[in-house]
Amino acid sequence: MRLGVNIDHVATLRQARKTFEPNPVFAALIAQQAGADQITLHLREDRRHIQDRDLELIKELLTVPVNLEMAPTEEMRGIALRVKPNRITLVPERREEITTEGGLNVASMKDFLKDYIKPFRSVGIEVSFFIEPHTEQVFASKEAGADAVELHTGRFAHLWKEGKTAQLKEEIEKLKRAGMEAKSLGLRVYAGHGLTYQNVRDFVRELKGIVEELNIGHSIISNSVIFGIERAVKEFLNLIKD
Repeated sequence: MRLGVNIDHVATLRQARKTFEPNPVFAALIAQQAGADQITLHLREDRRHIQDRDLELIKELLTVPVNLEMAPTEEMRGIALRVKPNRITLVPERREEITTEGGLNVASMKDFLKDYIKPFRSVGIEVSFFIEPHTEQVFASKEAGADAVELHTGRFAHLWKEGKTAQLKEEIEKLKRAGMEAKSLGLRVYAGHGLTYQNVRDFVRELKGIVEELNIGHSIISNSVIFGIERAVKEFLNLIKD
């Protein structure tokens, strides 16, 4: 299972003082050196953490793929088509949220998204939708033209933390079903949100063979504050690799 390291919260710390450190570009380079298979970053409308120049430098300097999380807006489409990340992941975005709170409701905006992603497909940028593990969202993603879906694992993480065994089992089955449906439609399957050093082994044990990549940010960056980014990335890789 591949690991995409989200470096947003390195920029969160920098923006707390509106200064130049810590530098998320350096963090991305160290994560790459430590074995990350991909670097993920979210350029938000309000620029609360990642800035445009961070994205530009990361795309220019890294050799691993770059995955840009973004809201489906005209501004973000223009930026992505200029910088050309390897992948875009379309996510819902609200200014008042602390972090992304759920999946994109593809089913309710399928026609819009089908038109929105055409320029990306024409230049070879992979398109992924961040969705809830629901059948209707999987089928809508295929119909809208996505190459992949990233399953929202926030509910899994919450139920795991609360020790709600029966509900957790139901959520795992829902994730499995959505993942298998996506694969049967020819979509690549990724996952992320709320996964940690503590719960990821259980997730990998259940979803191995269905999910091919995890995108993890907060847990890795939180641990890197104590242990350093290189160690934090390597320890997470040890948990998910064979």
